[in-house]
Amino acid sequence: MTTFATTPGAVAPRFRLEQKRRITGDFPGPKSTELAARRSAVVAKGVASGVPVYVADADGGILQDVDGNSFIDLGSGIAVTSVGASDPAVVGAVKEQVEHFTHTCFMVTPYEGYIAVAEQLAELTPGDFEKRTVLFNSGAEAVENAVKVARLATGRDAVVAFDHAYHGRTNLTMALTAKSMPYKANFGPFAPEIYRVPMSYPFREENPSITGPAAAQRAITMIEKQIGAQSVAAIIIEPVQGEGGFIVPAEGFLPALAEWAKANGVVFIADEVQSGFCRTGEWFAVNHEGVVPDIITMAKGIAGGMPLSAITGRADLLDAVHAGGLGGTYGGNPVACAAALAAIGTMKDQDLAGRARSIEARVSERMAALQAELGERSIVGELRGRGAMLAIEFVEPGGRTPNAEATKAIAARCLREGVIILTCGTYGNVVRLLPPLVITEDLLEDGLDVLEAAIRAVSAG
Repeated sequence: MTTFATTPGAVAPRFRLEQKRRITGDFPGPKSTELAARRSAVVAKGVASGVPVYVADADGGILQDVDGNSFIDLGSGIAVTSVGASDPAVVGAVKEQVEHFTHTCFMVTPYEGYIAVAEQLAELTPGDFEKRTVLFNSGAEAVENAVKVARLATGRDAVVAFDHAYHGRTNLTMALTAKSMPYKANFGPFAPEIYRVPMSYPFREENPSITGPAAAQRAITMIEKQIGAQSVAAIIIEPVQGEGGFIVPAEGFLPALAEWAKANGVVFIADEVQSGFCRTGEWFAVNHEGVVPDIITMAKGIAGGMPLSAITGRADLLDAVHAGGLGGTYGGNPVACAAALAAIGTMKDQDLAGRARSIEARVSERMAALQAELGERSIVGELRGRGAMLAIEFVEPGGRTPNAEATKAIAARCLREGVIILTCGTYGNVVRLLPPLVITEDLLEDGLDVLEAAIRAVSAG
């Protein structure tokens, strides 16, 4: 049984599958190829998949395809399976709940699991004020409802989002999202009263010496001039931007925005859909700078892979909404709630926030050594991120011109060697590393070996 080194007192994870990379032949193999043919006949082409193999089993840091290949998973289903894709605690909780009931609709006949999840979120999210929670199914639903609450509670309409933001694929969340292709192109018109201001993106600032507070003031000035503080219902921001490139704003940027919002009666919404639940080395990314949002949106890592999302925020805001104004048929499904309680328990028992910090330290050490080794030939522009939410931005050697082709080539080389990595970024030039927080040391090292070899090969041309 393979484990990773845990902090004193933490419980070591247990795995069913051997935590080892193994490629048995060319892929996609015959079974994946057959499934691809079946898919093309019935699944809409607008649903794209980044990897051409079909999964049969998954556990810890391993994905096993239908042809028997075992891949190192450095994507976690986009930061979802932080506790692994089949954590024993989650599996047990789901089985137990399914044996009792799978659904009643909380809005019809409620149940304890929903309340228990809300209690956990009140405890884990920052802020010592009274809180309320509503549960939904997806990150986009959480964002939509956070905006609904902010608009109703303030009586204002305008919502401020940021360059490079990603908030979802529904109509309102597409409006909040910055990137056109593939998320917004030809899907308009979009929801009105959405305004965009500059993000703090240290690697790509025209003035590289600009501080976080100064970058925040740049955004605030635009808000005050173009919208007017008295018209703004909410500011919504990812504390570490996800699809935009895992951008970590300069220190002081988030606190300055939150302070301005508080002074002007603006609801400060932290979109922690991707960065929440120990992913960045803290329960929530805002904790790194002591920012206390009015509302936090959550999903992805909350429930070990079961569909669940949430908004948690100040009681006065959420309780301002009239009865029946929030909810949904499947929101807070009892099976997903059971999974969430088990996943949160695993995060606590195994100190997965601490594990995320140790992953960050190891990846940073290895990437810094690689950059030094490559010298002027290096296509690594920057390694950034927090915890196990890390990104490598690739550039043309000796500059900052985005290098999307190199990024694609690196991801393809990794896949051929049995390592699944994800790409992202406004310019398509970022590799994001999102390993399950339960990944073993040996498996992480092996995955990084493959990634480094791919970067060396592409750097060499």
